Amino acid sequence: MTDDDTLLGMALIVALAVGSQIVASKLRVPALVLLLPAGFAAGALMDAIHPDKLLGTPDFTALVSLAVAVILYDAGLGLNLRNLTGHTRWIVGRLLLLGVLLTSLVTTALAPALFDMPLRVAAMLGVILIVSGPTVVGPLLEYVRPTDKVRRILIWEGTLTDPIGGILGALTFHAIATTQRVEIGWGYQLGQFGISMAVGLVGGAVGTALLWLTLRTLRLGETLGTLAQLATVVTVSAACDIARDDTGLIAAIVTGLAVTNIRGFDMPARRPFFETLIQLIIGLLFVSISSTVTPESLVPVLLPAFALIAVLVLVVRPLVAFAATSRSGLPRGERAFIGWMAPRGIVAAATASAFAAGLVQRGVDGASKIIPVTFLVIVGTVLVYSLTAAPVARRLGVVQPVGTRLLLVGGQPWVVDMGRALRSAGLDVMMWAGAEEERERIRDAGIELAKGDLLATATNPGARLEGVTAVFLATEDDDFNALASVVVQGNVEGPVYRVGPPHESHGVVAPYTGGDILFGRSLVRHVLAARYEQGARFLVQPASAPLPPDHDTLFVVRANRWLEPVTEKQRITPQEGDSVVLLGSVLSGR
Repeated sequence: MTDDDTLLGMALIVALAVGSQIVASKLRVPALVLLLPAGFAAGALMDAIHPDKLLGTPDFTALVSLAVAVILYDAGLGLNLRNLTGHTRWIVGRLLLLGVLLTSLVTTALAPALFDMPLRVAAMLGVILIVSGPTVVGPLLEYVRPTDKVRRILIWEGTLTDPIGGILGALTFHAIATTQRVEIGWGYQLGQFGISMAVGLVGGAVGTALLWLTLRTLRLGETLGTLAQLATVVTVSAACDIARDDTGLIAAIVTGLAVTNIRGFDMPARRPFFETLIQLIIGLLFVSISSTVTPESLVPVLLPAFALIAVLVLVVRPLVAFAATSRSGLPRGERAFIGWMAPRGIVAAATASAFAAGLVQRGVDGASKIIPVTFLVIVGTVLVYSLTAAPVARRLGVVQPVGTRLLLVGGQPWVVDMGRALRSAGLDVMMWAGAEEERERIRDAGIELAKGDLLATATNPGARLEGVTAVFLATEDDDFNALASVVVQGNVEGPVYRVGPPHESHGVVAPYTGGDILFGRSLVRHVLAARYEQGARFLVQPASAPLPPDHDTLFVVRANRWLEPVTEKQRITPQEGDSVVLLGSVLSGR
């Protein structure tokens, strides 16, 4: 290929990867729905996009291995085992155990007859297809909005299956490769497995030590710290792969797990640069890998792949979910929905590309069918679940009510009364306060009181609040409100607001911290408290009703129960069917 062809191919891969994800986000569908067809179509129409022609098969395989290592390291960072407690841990553990066993065994048993491949290649395919992944499950659940417990279970399962699939895939690959070269008994094979695990674990320990040095001892900032993580994962994974093939994946997983679970690292929940990098890698991998799948390779496996998809979706997954959630206390609808959510994603495609290429190079019969079968299973499962997840969730009654779920922080009388007014407007309101007197005031108002450690969780850089779609900070401490608004912002799925400090505030940070201020500069915290003490009260009324005199509009509650506050930066225009929350004199308002 000429230099121009190489430049054209690289530019097309990047454009398709990013463009598909942008369009998918606007259509609110998983990016895979567009990435795989885009890469497949581009690969069928032109040779310039084929990675084996751009880089050569060995170089592309090596890059895929390093890219998967970075993805699995990031997946490991999301596995804070301290957050997996109670019944959720028990259910997720059983889903993983039964899902891995049943999926791999059924696929291994069916694949030789369906695809005319040797049993050991079928075993490789069975291990590849056990993974799901949060990059697929997450967008689907955001669209469906199931109950918090169901969402938590599925996200944890999808996240944990990635590293498990990577480890089992690497071990299965070594078993097949070793058997191909040396015909020795099971003892030798187990010894090879042990060596691979040992190399990966040593690499993980070295990676953890390097990150402790860079992140804790040297205390690098966000930018250099992110670069240090990337360099450490790539270097350690490459070194392990040089020492023993495909052990770099194990090292990356172990490093991610160690970093997020060893106290002292305090990894942030949101890592903007790293998240952007992972999204780019996912797009590039999917487009590149799917471009290697030719129409000619799909034709012989198309109908058998449909049969395998039907078995996985209609038989295997429901059986796994039924067995894993029995006697769990989950309602029948939630158990059924868990049985209808197991799409395959990026790790399945990437591991298929990495391991299949190695087996093809070793001359293993049937290995060339792994990528097209995996491609079809990914496309099939993503399409099935994307098209059916929302109606199935509604039919089973596991969809969360539409509307804002508000966390209101503060326990002063006016704050509690505001929470009561918002709840009367149809919102799901939860409150938190530190002092026992304030907590008792919240209980007396009949408002849900958040757990004592909820705010600590919200302000923990390694945590993320689930289910909360807006946070209002209204404590008596303006500096606390300001600092918490900055920290909490990245840990919730929605906006964070705070009441304004006095205009002549002498606080340390409150007067100088950014962020949107509730109600603007005229209704700051002490003014709200003073007006409440003087008899002003909160009033909820339809937006179509005339506004009483001497009342200020604080919130607009849309007809779909989404809350839009009036802030310093925006003024809200009520529409037909909306409600408004006002503050004003009792005499003029009631």
